[in-house]
Amino acid sequence: MGALVSCFSAAEETKRPRAPRRRSAVNVPPAAAGGIGSSEWWSKGRVGRKERAEEALIHEQALAAAAALLAQQNGGALPFDRSSSLRYPSHGQKKPALPRSSSSRARSLTDPVVQPQQLVHQDLKIDNLETNHFVLVHGGGFGAWCWYKTIALLEDSGFKVNAVDLTGSGIHSFDTNKITSLPEYVRPLTSFLETLGDGEKVILVGHDFGGASISYAMEMFPSKIAKAVFLCAAMLTSGQSTLDMFSQQVSIHPCNTNDLMRQAQIFVYGNGNDRPPTAIDLDKSSLKELLFNQSPAKDVALALVSMRTIPFAPVLEKLSLTDENYGSVRRFYIETPEDNAIPLSLQQSMCGATPPERVFRLKGSDHSPFFSKPQALNKLLVEISKIGSPQVQ
Repeated sequence: MGALVSCFSAAEETKRPRAPRRRSAVNVPPAAAGGIGSSEWWSKGRVGRKERAEEALIHEQALAAAAALLAQQNGGALPFDRSSSLRYPSHGQKKPALPRSSSSRARSLTDPVVQPQQLVHQDLKIDNLETNHFVLVHGGGFGAWCWYKTIALLEDSGFKVNAVDLTGSGIHSFDTNKITSLPEYVRPLTSFLETLGDGEKVILVGHDFGGASISYAMEMFPSKIAKAVFLCAAMLTSGQSTLDMFSQQVSIHPCNTNDLMRQAQIFVYGNGNDRPPTAIDLDKSSLKELLFNQSPAKDVALALVSMRTIPFAPVLEKLSLTDENYGSVRRFYIETPEDNAIPLSLQQSMCGATPPERVFRLKGSDHSPFFSKPQALNKLLVEISKIGSPQVQ
């Protein structure tokens, strides 16, 4: 910014006119130099007007430059109706003016700048929705950090968004090896739902193992959840665990076992090698092909330095789900066809076992659609938020 200010000062210096010399602009006889009607008096008046015009020009250009600098710092450009060079042509040059826009008036510096997301969702009436509040729940090994693109896009569309770090995940400091149950793992989510006011509802979005997490929350707080979105997630039946889900995939498709998943898993024995595993780590060299095979390199790099171990006890825990609670919440599923962690066949098998209200598909998405297809994911989430109840439809 200092360089920009210095450049602006230099430009102002070069444009400032030199001080007029103490002589008449025309050669006149000395005898005629002192009268009121003399050419020296007329010349000085003309030079004074010219100097004031130049100062006005510099002032206007300074305002224009300051406004442009402010817009640049705010991450956008302010819409000028004409550039300063066209508005104030150099002396001795008269350039033809550009045609004005078809608008009925010239645009002003105070006019709001419309963001692209506002153009896409300009027909979206947030106040008419059942809820405009999304709560994003990460999968195993991930954290709230993985939703950074989704958070920005939803907020730009006018939604309220919260992303939680489950116990031992993201920046939550608890030791993963000491988590002994699914309720303990999901406690940050259930604690958040407890703080909601009477009649306040949210849309839960669960990714991967986060499907089991939001299923538990749906059973505990059905009145506070308007909709539940399973994003390539574990959508279990009552009495089933996440481990059972993967075992079911092997039994149904014995020739399509997930070798990548087995190769990536590293069991952690926090209580000693003679005791059951306490957590699952993921081999960093296998993560790109397993979870991020369609994701940008910068997002893969973020994940490699941010992912943590997955607590093993919650993966083993069988869910107890009832029709009165869990079954009363509207469910939606988003499939990811390029998924190497939870293959499409397994996703479809879960949807067949407990059919959701609607199934969507993110074409070209891997297991991390918040990285590989953020815009398409945002569009689907907005669409799901607008789906009215079956009775209203």
